[in-house]
Amino acid sequence: MRFTITHHAEQGWNEVRLTDTLRGTIASVIPSAGALLNGFSVERSRVRTNIIDGFRNAEDWRARIEQGFQSAKLSPFVCRLRDSTYRWMGAELCVEKFSLNGSAIHGILYDAPFVTVDEKIHPDFAEIELLHSYKGDIPGYPFAYDCYIRYRLLADDSLIVTTAIHNRNTTSIPVADGWHPYFTLGAKVDDLTLQFHAKGQMEYDTALLPTGRILDMNEWANPRPIGDTQLDDGFLLDFGYAQPLCTLSNPTTGMYVAFHPEPSYPYLQLYIPPHRNSIAIENLSAAPDAFNNGMGLITLEPDHTRTFSVRFAIGIR
Repeated sequence: MRFTITHHAEQGWNEVRLTDTLRGTIASVIPSAGALLNGFSVERSRVRTNIIDGFRNAEDWRARIEQGFQSAKLSPFVCRLRDSTYRWMGAELCVEKFSLNGSAIHGILYDAPFVTVDEKIHPDFAEIELLHSYKGDIPGYPFAYDCYIRYRLLADDSLIVTTAIHNRNTTSIPVADGWHPYFTLGAKVDDLTLQFHAKGQMEYDTALLPTGRILDMNEWANPRPIGDTQLDDGFLLDFGYAQPLCTLSNPTTGMYVAFHPEPSYPYLQLYIPPHRNSIAIENLSAAPDAFNNGMGLITLEPDHTRTFSVRFAIGIR
């Protein structure tokens, strides 16, 4: 059998590994830690390269998840929520989970435990599906919903990550979805090149929240060295271009990771942390503060489901 799914109880948590035994590609998922993708690695010339800047173990995750939110699931809102508040159906709600400078950030499921509901091994892929049933018990988001996450490892060194949100509430609920993975290609971000296709850049205010204006930009339309560029910016992707819509490359080794988002993820957020060992490339269904500004906000009706998907592909030039 070319593909395997194995479970490993080590480092203080249970890790699920989807493996392509022919090519040696492995995707490592931690269900109990927000269903995070903790590793996506390939082996070339007996050298294994993990493109995900993840966590060493469960203790490391508990200590640092609210520092960088590496690989965190962003649900039911993405990035920042101004003053942690929004209005829904005539009521003002205040999210009491985690805030930075007064604004709630990165949703409420980033540390939620998920359970495995399905595993599939197929000649062409290995797949695992995880579920967290949110009860509506966190102040500020009193709406019950199910979050399904499916990881599918394919034979071409690519990984499809699909999220499905199902409204179990009796009224419509506000929804935005995304991911917060940090990528590394064996070098400082300064030595990597970046390319993506965008219709424009979101103008942010001093609180890193959209003003509503979309600024013209095309400086990353061709591969460009990142160098000492500072990034904490959001963009509206241009699906008029052929996929991939974003590519991060290491010109020294030739390794790259290409991003193939579906139209369900029209926004791209880029962030380079101060250590510059990795870069957050975040596929989002909505803009930051969407619960207030409405940019990409989804109104999900009772007993309805919305699905979001992106494919990460590793290659060598």
